[in-house]
Amino acid sequence: MSQRQPAMLDSSDRGLAYGDGLFETMRVAADGSIPLLAWHLLRLGRGAQALGIPVPSTARLELAVEKARASLAGEGLIKLMVTRGVGGRGYLPPADPTPSLLWQTGKLPVWNDRDRREGIVMGLCSRPLQVDPFAGHKHLNRLAQVQARAEVARQGWQEGLLLSARRQPLEATAMNLFARFEDGWWTPDLVAANTGVAGVMRDWLLDHLNTRAEPVQCDLRPLSQLRHAQAVFLTNSVVGVLPVRKLAQWQWSVPTSVRNLQSRVDALFGA
Repeated sequence: MSQRQPAMLDSSDRGLAYGDGLFETMRVAADGSIPLLAWHLLRLGRGAQALGIPVPSTARLELAVEKARASLAGEGLIKLMVTRGVGGRGYLPPADPTPSLLWQTGKLPVWNDRDRREGIVMGLCSRPLQVDPFAGHKHLNRLAQVQARAEVARQGWQEGLLLSARRQPLEATAMNLFARFEDGWWTPDLVAANTGVAGVMRDWLLDHLNTRAEPVQCDLRPLSQLRHAQAVFLTNSVVGVLPVRKLAQWQWSVPTSVRNLQSRVDALFGA
């Protein structure tokens, strides 16, 4: 992230000490709009409720977003963080917390035209993704993803696929997983897996496809089922739709159906 708000974070803030907080990473379009802002704030609110963190007022959240957006020259990223704040004794949270609200901004990651058109190379991460009592919420404890991303870098992949302990494909290190089979679309059931994060772009795509009468099967399948897929792609609210051309010994082309989805998401951000 290239810029951050000038206020310093208290060294005893629970977000720093224990990962006791939440975050959302939002894409800002070239015209300054944040097309998925409402979706991000909704998920932030759900996460805060689950963790028992008071949700900052709408006015306070909007002011933070506006300040962050004003520091960007055109398109970019805003990372909004809410922690439980300072206080409590050890792990015990304060009875009446005062949440901290922070933001950072940065540039969009660059994916070259070939990768976006033909797909990226993904590897299999060695450590399974464990059951998480706060699955689905974008909490600040992302150590599993940090370690997985380090493995991706060591192996020279462009992304890594995280599996369950039963070797079921769940998600990439920073993106959700989709596939196209002969009978339609598919994405892993992260609720049943009790782990992972259902991304905002994943939710938008599920809603979009259902609106177009293109339902998505959502269940858990063995890794071997991916070899029967017509196409595999990853998605998040920053990159949109990113095809995968290779995973281990399997390779896929990018069909028109996936290219069309990619174009619709790009249009959402005016790209």
